[in-house]
Amino acid sequence: MGMIKEFKEFAMKGNLIDLAVGFVMGAAFTRLTTAFIDGLVMPFIGLIQGKDLSDWKYVLKPAQAVPDGKEIAEVSVKYGTFISVAIEFIIVAFVMFLVVKAINKLKRKQEQAPAAAPEPSLTDKLLMEIRDGLRK
Repeated sequence: MGMIKEFKEFAMKGNLIDLAVGFVMGAAFTRLTTAFIDGLVMPFIGLIQGKDLSDWKYVLKPAQAVPDGKEIAEVSVKYGTFISVAIEFIIVAFVMFLVVKAINKLKRKQEQAPAAAPEPSLTDKLLMEIRDGLRK
C-alpha cells in the first residue's frame, strides 16, 4: 500500500497537474494553429503557383508503370510541406514569445511593488510597550 500512497501524493502535486493542463492546452493550441495555417494562410500562399503549398514538390524520379500492372511510386522532395510546417512553427514561436513577454512584464510589476512592512509579533509589541513605559 505504501507505493500506491506515494504515487497518489506524487500525482496530486500541483506541478504535475499544471504540467498536464499545459500539455492539453498546447495540444489544443497546435490544432488551432494548424487549422489557421491550413485554412487561412496556405490558400493565399498557394495562389502564387496556382496550387496548394503542400503540393509543391521537386520530382527526382517520376512514377513508372511496370509490365505486371503495378506502378512504382515517384520519388520526390516535398518542400511545400516543409515550408508549411516552418510557417506554422514561426507563428507558434511568435505567439509563445508574446505570452512569455507578457508574463515577464507582470512579474516585473509584482517585483517593483513594495512589500508592506510586516506587523510586529505579539512579543515585539509587548517589548515596545515596556520600553515606552520605562521612558515615561
